[in-house]
Amino acid sequence: MQFLMIPFVSFVVQIKPQQPHHTMIDVFIDFIFNSTDYLTEFVIAYGRWVYLLIFLVIFSETGFVIFPFLPGDGFVLAVGVVAGATGQLNIWIAIFLMIGAAFLGNVVNYHIGRYFGTKILEGGKVRFIKQKHLDQTHEFFEKHGQKAVILSRFLPIFRTFIPFVAGISKMSRPKFISYTLIGGIAWVLIFGLLGYYFGTIVWVQKNLSFIYLFLVVVTIIPAIVAAIQAKRKSA
Repeated sequence: MQFLMIPFVSFVVQIKPQQPHHTMIDVFIDFIFNSTDYLTEFVIAYGRWVYLLIFLVIFSETGFVIFPFLPGDGFVLAVGVVAGATGQLNIWIAIFLMIGAAFLGNVVNYHIGRYFGTKILEGGKVRFIKQKHLDQTHEFFEKHGQKAVILSRFLPIFRTFIPFVAGISKMSRPKFISYTLIGGIAWVLIFGLLGYYFGTIVWVQKNLSFIYLFLVVVTIIPAIVAAIQAKRKSA
């Protein structure tokens, strides 16, 4: 998977050349907690191409089951902050693109699971798809039913694997599409507009890294709880 990260890492190194020897993990962590800075620098360097970056990040997180680590909630919030605080982004264009990317990403992932999921899992050759994540997602899907498609949009890891599991489970395509559209619209509007309207507050701007950390911790708690429950059941 490293060759897929090369363009992303190259971009980050260009933005922050003073840190050329950081590992890929360091780069991703730095990007997650400083998304606003990176987006601002990207706008300065590449102008309107930033909209393509925004679309690709959101699309890839749920469009490809091997990318659950890409930033989600914090990234959407950062887009809103940059749009509101600097005016360098048009918030409504960004929101439209992010909703489209979130929706299309889920639909692509669903169809990958529907038509190729069994073959992908049978060989066990895709080492980036961890069985424990699939098991936790399947349990979440069974517990919450079809509304899990909406709920998972607000939960890291789950939002990457739920469309895949829904596809494997042959969930009704019209229902999946309707639920994923609702979830995508709600997710982008909530985090995007929060960033847009509150990102102009000085305190928020000075504590963005802590806010991103808070989002990561809060949204990942359900995955931790699911892992603990699964471990207890298997014990």
